[in-house]
Amino acid sequence: MSTVEVVVPAYNEAGRIGPTVGPLLDRFDVLVVDDGSTDDTAIEAREAGACVVEQPENRGYVAALKRGFRESTAEVVVTFDADGEHRPEDIDRLVEPILADRLDLVLGSRETVPRPSERLLNRLARLRVDVTDSGTGLRALRRDLAVQLDLDTACTCGTFVLEAANSGARIGEIPVTTQEIQKPRGVAWVHARQLFHVLDHLIRG
Repeated sequence: MSTVEVVVPAYNEAGRIGPTVGPLLDRFDVLVVDDGSTDDTAIEAREAGACVVEQPENRGYVAALKRGFRESTAEVVVTFDADGEHRPEDIDRLVEPILADRLDLVLGSRETVPRPSERLLNRLARLRVDVTDSGTGLRALRRDLAVQLDLDTACTCGTFVLEAANSGARIGEIPVTTQEIQKPRGVAWVHARQLFHVLDHLIRG
């Protein structure tokens, strides 16, 4: 069993998935969950050297993340976006407090949260958990915690940390630097549905 494995959910990331996972493989086991892509994402990830599991159809980021948690056999799981926004060199800093048994979940807090809807979800999550970036895609957590999470929500913003907190997890965050990439920054309508999930977690917690 490896100590750390990086789980990378990916959907139609051909052209970016190879350069994203390549630097990770120098130091970590990497599991790419291809979420029913219609391009060469899975092929490029395998050619780069990653282990790949394929969803038979596109089921969304949360489902891909949960599949990665189930498939991983490492002590600590790191989630990492497929688009190249995160830096591999930040992973060690996220993992260290978990291996030292000080925390169970560590978030990579971005310098800025781009969408107003995501910032709203962050403010709500902070009513329960003292973190500034509950929607980051860069996280490290114990696998035994990861597989316990239901994540039965529209996305992970707010609810990932709230569900972990409600289970008694020790949670912290470490500032990270993101890399400039071209990606859509429009309205994330999924956040409208996610608002109700966040409120439900706050009430039930």
